[in-house]
Amino acid sequence: MRIGIDASNIRAGGGVTHLVELLKAADPVAHKFTQVLLWSGQSTLSQIDDQPWLLKIHEPLLDRGLLYRLYWQRQRLSRLARTGGCDVLFVPGGSFSGDFRPFVTMSRNMLPFEWRELVRYRNSWKFLRLMLLRWGQAGTFRKADGLVFLTEYAYNEVMQVIRSIKGKSAIIPHGVDDVFLQRPRIQLKIDQYSYDNPFRVLYVSIVDLYKHQWQVAEATFQLRKAGFPIALDLIGPANPQALRRLQKTLHRIDPEGKFIRYRGAIPHRDLPTHYQRADLCVFASSCENMPNILLEGMAAGLPIACSNRGPMPEVLGDAGVYFDPENSHDIAAAIRTLIESSSLRTEKAAAAFERVQAYSWGRCASELFEFFAEVVRVVSRNTVSKANI
Repeated sequence: MRIGIDASNIRAGGGVTHLVELLKAADPVAHKFTQVLLWSGQSTLSQIDDQPWLLKIHEPLLDRGLLYRLYWQRQRLSRLARTGGCDVLFVPGGSFSGDFRPFVTMSRNMLPFEWRELVRYRNSWKFLRLMLLRWGQAGTFRKADGLVFLTEYAYNEVMQVIRSIKGKSAIIPHGVDDVFLQRPRIQLKIDQYSYDNPFRVLYVSIVDLYKHQWQVAEATFQLRKAGFPIALDLIGPANPQALRRLQKTLHRIDPEGKFIRYRGAIPHRDLPTHYQRADLCVFASSCENMPNILLEGMAAGLPIACSNRGPMPEVLGDAGVYFDPENSHDIAAAIRTLIESSSLRTEKAAAAFERVQAYSWGRCASELFEFFAEVVRVVSRNTVSKANI
Protein backbone atom coordinates (compact mmCIF):
# COMPACT_ATOMS: atom_id res chain seq x y z
CA MET A 1 0.00 0.00 0.00
CA ARG A 2 0.97 3.62 -0.48
CA ILE A 3 -0.02 6.68 1.51
CA GLY A 4 0.14 10.30 0.40
CA ILE A 5 0.60 13.19 2.83
CA ASP A 6 -0.58 16.69 1.97
CA ALA A 7 1.77 19.09 3.75
CA SER A 8 0.75 22.07 1.62
CA ASN A 9 -0.18 24.15 4.67
CA ILE A 10 2.42 22.73 7.07
CA ARG A 11 4.92 25.58 7.14
CA ALA A 12 5.88 26.48 10.71
CA GLY A 13 5.40 25.83 14.43
CA GLY A 14 3.66 22.77 15.82
CA GLY A 15 2.55 21.52 12.42
CA VAL A 16 6.13 21.13 11.21
CA THR A 17 7.23 19.65 14.55
CA HIS A 18 4.44 17.06 14.34
CA LEU A 19 5.33 16.08 10.77
CA VAL A 20 9.08 15.91 11.43
CA GLU A 21 8.74 13.81 14.58
CA LEU A 22 6.00 11.59 13.12
CA LEU A 23 8.06 10.62 10.08
CA LYS A 24 11.22 10.23 12.15
CA ALA A 25 9.47 7.70 14.43
CA ALA A 26 7.32 5.96 11.80
CA ASP A 27 7.70 2.41 10.52
CA PRO A 28 5.13 2.32 7.68
CA VAL A 29 6.32 -1.08 6.45
CA ALA A 30 5.17 -2.65 9.73
CA HIS A 31 1.65 -1.55 8.77
CA LYS A 32 1.92 -2.79 5.15
CA PHE A 33 2.72 0.62 3.62
CA THR A 34 5.61 0.31 1.19
CA GLN A 35 5.90 4.01 0.35
CA VAL A 36 4.94 7.42 1.73
CA LEU A 37 4.57 10.29 -0.75
CA LEU A 38 4.95 13.72 0.82
CA TRP A 39 4.02 16.91 -1.04
CA SER A 40 5.22 20.20 0.43
CA GLY A 41 7.20 23.39 -0.03
CA GLN A 42 10.99 23.36 0.06
CA SER A 43 11.38 24.86 3.55
CA THR A 44 9.31 22.09 5.15
CA LEU A 45 10.86 19.28 3.11
CA SER A 46 14.36 20.43 4.09
CA GLN A 47 13.56 19.76 7.77
CA ILE A 48 12.44 16.17 7.24
CA ASP A 49 14.91 13.30 7.44
CA ASP A 50 15.36 11.06 4.41
CA GLN A 51 13.90 7.57 4.76
CA PRO A 52 14.07 4.59 2.35
CA TRP A 53 10.26 4.49 2.14
CA LEU A 54 9.77 8.27 1.90
CA LEU A 55 9.41 10.15 -1.39
CA LYS A 56 9.70 13.90 -0.76
CA ILE A 57 8.06 15.82 -3.60
CA HIS A 58 8.70 19.53 -3.96
CA GLU A 59 5.75 21.48 -5.37
CA PRO A 60 6.85 25.05 -6.30
CA LEU A 61 3.34 26.45 -5.81
CA LEU A 62 3.57 25.45 -2.16
CA ASP A 63 6.43 27.90 -1.64
CA ARG A 64 4.03 30.73 -2.44
CA GLY A 65 1.04 32.37 -0.70
CA LEU A 66 -2.19 30.93 0.65
CA LEU A 67 -4.23 31.31 -2.55
CA TYR A 68 -1.64 29.36 -4.54
CA ARG A 69 -1.61 26.61 -1.94
CA LEU A 70 -5.40 26.39 -1.90
CA TYR A 71 -5.43 26.21 -5.70
CA TRP A 72 -2.85 23.42 -5.68
CA GLN A 73 -4.77 21.38 -3.11
CA ARG A 74 -8.09 21.73 -4.89
CA GLN A 75 -6.93 21.33 -8.48
CA ARG A 76 -3.82 19.13 -8.38
CA LEU A 77 -3.54 17.09 -5.20
CA SER A 78 -6.20 14.48 -5.96
CA ARG A 79 -4.76 13.83 -9.41
CA LEU A 80 -1.25 13.49 -8.00
CA ALA A 81 -2.48 11.04 -5.35
CA ARG A 82 -4.15 8.90 -8.01
CA THR A 83 -1.18 8.87 -10.40
CA GLY A 84 1.07 8.12 -7.43
CA GLY A 85 -0.97 5.00 -6.67
CA CYS A 86 -2.00 6.13 -3.18
CA ASP A 87 -4.37 3.90 -1.25
CA VAL A 88 -5.14 6.65 1.27
CA LEU A 89 -4.42 10.38 1.58
CA PHE A 90 -3.54 12.05 4.89
CA VAL A 91 -4.43 15.75 5.19
CA PRO A 92 -3.11 16.88 8.62
CA GLY A 93 -4.04 20.52 7.98
CA GLY A 94 -7.73 19.80 8.64
CA SER A 95 -9.20 21.23 5.40
CA PHE A 96 -9.57 19.35 2.11
CA SER A 97 -11.61 20.29 -0.95
CA GLY A 98 -10.38 17.64 -3.39
CA ASP A 99 -12.19 14.51 -4.56
CA PHE A 100 -9.64 11.81 -3.71
CA ARG A 101 -10.97 9.01 -1.53
CA PRO A 102 -10.28 7.64 1.00
CA PHE A 103 -8.71 10.45 3.01
CA VAL A 104 -7.86 10.93 6.68
CA THR A 105 -7.64 14.31 8.35
CA MET A 106 -6.78 15.63 11.79
CA SER A 107 -8.34 18.10 14.23
CA ARG A 108 -5.45 20.25 15.49
CA ASN A 109 -6.87 23.77 16.03
CA MET A 110 -9.50 24.35 18.69
CA LEU A 111 -9.90 28.12 18.21
CA PRO A 112 -12.49 27.80 15.39
CA PHE A 113 -14.61 25.43 17.49
CA GLU A 114 -14.68 27.17 20.88
CA TRP A 115 -16.98 30.16 20.61
CA ARG A 116 -15.84 31.75 23.88
CA GLU A 117 -12.31 31.84 22.54
CA LEU A 118 -13.21 32.74 18.97
CA VAL A 119 -15.05 35.93 19.97
CA ARG A 120 -11.86 37.32 21.54
CA TYR A 121 -10.98 38.25 17.94
CA ARG A 122 -14.28 39.90 17.00
CA ASN A 123 -13.98 43.02 14.84
CA SER A 124 -10.75 41.69 13.32
CA TRP A 125 -9.69 39.88 10.16
CA LYS A 126 -8.60 36.95 12.31
CA PHE A 127 -12.20 36.44 13.43
CA LEU A 128 -13.26 36.12 9.79
CA ARG A 129 -10.42 33.71 9.08
CA LEU A 130 -11.35 31.58 12.10
CA MET A 131 -15.00 31.49 11.03
CA LEU A 132 -13.94 30.33 7.56
CA LEU A 133 -11.78 27.65 9.18
CA ARG A 134 -14.72 26.57 11.34
CA TRP A 135 -16.90 26.19 8.25
CA GLY A 136 -14.22 24.56 6.08
CA GLN A 137 -12.87 22.15 8.68
CA ALA A 138 -16.34 21.12 9.86
CA GLY A 139 -17.20 20.17 6.26
CA THR A 140 -13.93 18.27 5.86
CA PHE A 141 -14.40 16.42 9.15
CA ARG A 142 -17.93 15.32 8.25
CA LYS A 143 -16.94 13.76 4.92
CA ALA A 144 -13.57 12.29 5.94
CA ASP A 145 -13.08 8.52 5.89
CA GLY A 146 -10.94 8.89 8.99
CA LEU A 147 -10.73 11.67 11.56
CA VAL A 148 -7.97 11.88 14.18
CA PHE A 149 -8.41 13.77 17.44
CA LEU A 150 -5.53 14.49 19.79
CA THR A 151 -7.46 14.47 23.09
CA GLU A 152 -10.78 13.31 24.47
CA TYR A 153 -11.57 16.95 25.18
CA ALA A 154 -11.08 17.92 21.52
CA TYR A 155 -13.29 15.04 20.39
CA ASN A 156 -16.15 16.14 22.64
CA GLU A 157 -15.90 19.83 21.77
CA VAL A 158 -15.62 19.39 18.01
CA MET A 159 -18.38 16.77 17.85
CA GLN A 160 -20.76 19.23 19.53
CA VAL A 161 -20.24 21.48 16.49
CA ILE A 162 -20.13 19.01 13.60
CA ARG A 163 -22.67 16.55 15.14
CA SER A 164 -21.75 13.52 13.03
CA ILE A 165 -19.01 12.09 10.85
CA LYS A 166 -19.07 9.71 7.91
CA GLY A 167 -15.95 7.69 8.69
CA LYS A 168 -13.97 6.27 11.56
CA SER A 169 -12.45 8.35 14.33
CA ALA A 170 -9.57 7.83 16.74
CA ILE A 171 -7.90 9.70 19.60
CA ILE A 172 -4.13 9.65 19.07
CA PRO A 173 -2.10 12.15 21.15
CA HIS A 174 1.13 13.69 19.95
CA GLY A 175 4.43 12.77 21.52
CA VAL A 176 7.20 14.83 23.12
CA ASP A 177 10.75 15.07 21.80
CA ASP A 178 13.30 13.13 23.87
CA VAL A 179 15.58 16.20 23.96
CA PHE A 180 13.29 17.67 26.61
CA LEU A 181 13.54 14.68 28.94
CA GLN A 182 15.28 15.51 32.19
CA ARG A 183 14.64 13.76 35.46
CA PRO A 184 13.22 16.01 38.21
CA ARG A 185 15.91 17.75 40.21
CA ILE A 186 16.18 18.33 43.95
CA GLN A 187 13.74 21.08 44.99
CA LEU A 188 15.17 23.82 47.21
CA LYS A 189 13.20 25.72 49.82
CA ILE A 190 12.18 29.21 48.81
CA ASP A 191 14.40 30.80 51.50
CA GLN A 192 17.42 29.47 49.58
CA TYR A 193 16.62 31.92 46.76
CA SER A 194 17.15 35.68 46.73
CA TYR A 195 16.44 38.67 44.53
CA ASP A 196 19.95 38.24 43.11
CA ASN A 197 19.36 34.50 42.59
CA PRO A 198 15.58 34.31 42.06
CA PHE A 199 13.22 31.37 41.76
CA ARG A 200 12.74 31.25 37.98
CA VAL A 201 9.27 30.79 36.48
CA LEU A 202 9.09 29.94 32.77
CA TYR A 203 6.16 30.35 30.37
CA VAL A 204 6.79 29.20 26.78
CA SER A 205 4.04 29.96 24.27
CA ILE A 206 3.02 32.33 21.52
CA VAL A 207 1.84 35.63 22.99
CA ASP A 208 -1.82 35.63 22.01
CA LEU A 209 -5.19 36.63 23.40
CA TYR A 210 -5.97 33.14 24.71
CA LYS A 211 -2.54 32.61 26.29
CA HIS A 212 -2.91 35.31 29.00
CA GLN A 213 0.76 36.21 29.47
CA TRP A 214 -0.23 39.56 31.00
CA GLN A 215 -2.16 37.74 33.73
CA VAL A 216 0.92 35.65 34.53
CA ALA A 217 2.97 38.85 34.65
CA GLU A 218 0.44 40.40 37.07
CA ALA A 219 0.62 37.29 39.25
CA THR A 220 4.41 37.51 39.32
CA PHE A 221 4.16 41.18 40.36
CA GLN A 222 1.78 40.26 43.19
CA LEU A 223 4.17 37.60 44.48
CA ARG A 224 7.12 39.98 44.33
CA LYS A 225 5.13 42.52 46.37
CA ALA A 226 4.42 39.72 48.88
CA GLY A 227 8.16 39.25 49.32
CA PHE A 228 8.85 36.18 47.17
CA PRO A 229 12.12 36.37 45.20
CA ILE A 230 10.79 35.16 41.86
CA ALA A 231 11.43 36.13 38.24
CA LEU A 232 9.45 35.34 35.10
CA ASP A 233 10.77 34.48 31.64
CA LEU A 234 8.32 34.64 28.73
CA ILE A 235 9.33 32.94 25.48
CA GLY A 236 7.48 32.78 22.17
CA PRO A 237 6.51 34.71 19.04
CA ALA A 238 3.71 37.23 19.33
CA ASN A 239 0.35 38.27 17.95
CA PRO A 240 0.68 42.09 17.66
CA GLN A 241 -2.57 42.84 19.50
CA ALA A 242 -1.68 40.56 22.41
CA LEU A 243 1.91 41.79 22.49
CA ARG A 244 0.71 45.38 22.91
CA ARG A 245 -1.40 44.28 25.87
CA LEU A 246 1.54 42.45 27.43
CA GLN A 247 3.92 45.36 26.88
CA LYS A 248 1.45 47.77 28.46
CA THR A 249 1.29 45.53 31.54
CA LEU A 250 5.08 45.18 31.73
CA HIS A 251 5.57 48.94 31.40
CA ARG A 252 3.28 49.44 34.39
CA ILE A 253 4.57 46.74 36.73
CA ASP A 254 8.22 46.28 35.74
CA PRO A 255 9.30 49.09 33.39
CA GLU A 256 13.03 48.37 33.88
CA GLY A 257 12.68 44.62 33.31
CA LYS A 258 14.11 43.71 36.70
CA PHE A 259 12.09 40.53 37.23
CA ILE A 260 10.08 39.90 34.05
CA ARG A 261 11.72 39.37 30.69
CA TYR A 262 10.00 38.74 27.36
CA ARG A 263 12.62 37.00 25.21
CA GLY A 264 10.60 36.72 21.99
CA ALA A 265 10.78 33.72 19.68
CA ILE A 266 13.56 31.21 20.31
CA PRO A 267 14.48 28.28 18.00
CA HIS A 268 12.87 25.03 19.10
CA ARG A 269 16.28 23.36 19.40
CA ASP A 270 17.29 25.92 22.06
CA LEU A 271 14.23 25.48 24.29
CA PRO A 272 15.57 22.55 26.38
CA THR A 273 18.28 24.84 27.78
CA HIS A 274 15.67 27.32 29.00
CA TYR A 275 13.63 24.55 30.65
CA GLN A 276 16.80 23.34 32.40
CA ARG A 277 17.40 26.80 33.85
CA ALA A 278 13.84 27.15 35.16
CA ASP A 279 12.51 26.17 38.59
CA LEU A 280 8.81 26.07 37.69
CA CYS A 281 6.75 25.93 34.50
CA VAL A 282 3.54 27.92 34.02
CA PHE A 283 1.02 27.16 31.29
CA ALA A 284 -1.86 29.66 31.18
CA SER A 285 -3.65 28.93 27.91
CA SER A 286 -7.45 28.83 27.86
CA CYS A 287 -7.75 27.07 24.48
CA GLU A 288 -5.77 24.02 23.37
CA ASN A 289 -6.22 20.87 21.37
CA MET A 290 -3.01 19.10 22.38
CA PRO A 291 -0.80 21.26 24.66
CA ASN A 292 2.65 20.30 23.36
CA ILE A 293 4.35 22.94 25.52
CA LEU A 294 2.75 21.45 28.62
CA LEU A 295 4.24 18.09 27.61
CA GLU A 296 7.65 19.74 27.28
CA GLY A 297 7.41 21.16 30.80
CA MET A 298 6.39 17.76 32.14
CA ALA A 299 9.27 16.08 30.30
CA ALA A 300 11.71 18.67 31.67
CA GLY A 301 11.00 17.46 35.21
CA LEU A 302 9.54 20.76 36.39
CA PRO A 303 6.72 21.39 38.86
CA ILE A 304 3.83 22.92 36.92
CA ALA A 305 1.19 25.55 37.65
CA CYS A 306 -1.42 25.08 34.95
CA SER A 307 -4.62 26.44 33.44
CA ASN A 308 -7.74 24.50 34.43
CA ARG A 309 -9.29 24.93 30.95
CA GLY A 310 -9.51 22.68 27.93
CA PRO A 311 -7.60 19.39 27.82
CA MET A 312 -4.96 20.45 30.35
CA PRO A 313 -6.40 18.41 33.27
CA GLU A 314 -6.74 15.44 30.90
CA VAL A 315 -3.04 15.63 30.00
CA LEU A 316 -1.52 16.67 33.34
CA GLY A 317 -3.92 14.83 35.64
CA ASP A 318 -3.17 15.32 39.34
CA ALA A 319 0.47 16.15 38.62
CA GLY A 320 0.01 19.93 38.71
CA VAL A 321 -1.60 22.80 40.60
CA TYR A 322 -4.40 24.45 38.62
CA PHE A 323 -5.71 28.00 38.23
CA ASP A 324 -8.17 30.13 36.29
CA PRO A 325 -5.99 31.59 33.48
CA GLU A 326 -8.02 34.82 33.37
CA ASN A 327 -7.57 35.59 37.07
CA SER A 328 -4.12 36.86 38.11
CA HIS A 329 -4.89 36.35 41.81
CA ASP A 330 -5.74 32.69 41.16
CA ILE A 331 -2.54 32.26 39.14
CA ALA A 332 -0.53 33.84 41.96
CA ALA A 333 -2.17 31.54 44.51
CA ALA A 334 -1.29 28.42 42.47
CA ILE A 335 2.32 29.50 42.04
CA ARG A 336 2.55 30.43 45.72
CA THR A 337 1.26 26.99 46.73
CA LEU A 338 4.16 25.41 44.87
CA ILE A 339 6.77 27.96 45.91
CA GLU A 340 6.03 27.57 49.61
CA SER A 341 6.38 23.77 49.61
CA SER A 342 9.51 22.15 48.22
CA SER A 343 8.02 18.74 49.04
CA LEU A 344 4.91 19.48 46.97
CA ARG A 345 7.11 20.61 44.08
CA THR A 346 9.06 17.35 44.36
CA GLU A 347 5.87 15.30 44.36
CA LYS A 348 4.24 17.11 41.43
CA ALA A 349 7.38 17.16 39.26
CA ALA A 350 7.91 13.42 39.75
CA ALA A 351 4.26 12.67 38.93
CA ALA A 352 4.36 14.83 35.79
CA PHE A 353 7.60 13.23 34.59
CA GLU A 354 6.14 9.75 35.07
CA ARG A 355 2.91 10.71 33.32
CA VAL A 356 4.62 12.17 30.25
CA GLN A 357 6.33 8.86 29.46
CA ALA A 358 3.10 7.72 27.79
CA TYR A 359 3.37 10.55 25.25
CA SER A 360 5.97 9.18 22.82
CA TRP A 361 6.31 9.84 19.10
CA GLY A 362 6.88 6.12 18.56
CA ARG A 363 3.49 5.32 20.03
CA CYS A 364 1.86 8.18 18.11
CA ALA A 365 3.34 7.05 14.78
CA SER A 366 2.45 3.40 15.32
CA GLU A 367 -1.17 4.15 16.25
CA LEU A 368 -1.57 6.63 13.41
CA PHE A 369 -0.27 4.34 10.67
CA GLU A 370 -2.38 1.49 12.02
CA PHE A 371 -5.38 3.83 11.79
CA PHE A 372 -4.51 4.62 8.16
CA ALA A 373 -4.38 0.89 7.42
CA GLU A 374 -7.71 0.30 9.15
CA VAL A 375 -9.37 3.07 7.11
CA VAL A 376 -8.11 1.43 3.90
CA ARG A 377 -9.46 -1.96 5.03
CA VAL A 378 -12.87 -0.55 5.97
CA VAL A 379 -13.26 1.39 2.72
CA SER A 380 -12.16 -1.64 0.69
CA ARG A 381 -14.68 -3.91 2.47
CA ASN A 382 -17.46 -1.38 1.93
CA THR A 383 -16.56 -1.04 -1.75
CA VAL A 384 -16.64 -4.83 -2.23
CA SER A 385 -19.97 -5.08 -0.38
CA LYS A 386 -21.57 -2.43 -2.57
CA ALA A 387 -20.26 -4.13 -5.70
CA ASN A 388 -21.89 -7.42 -4.66
CA ILE A 389 -25.30 -5.90 -4.02
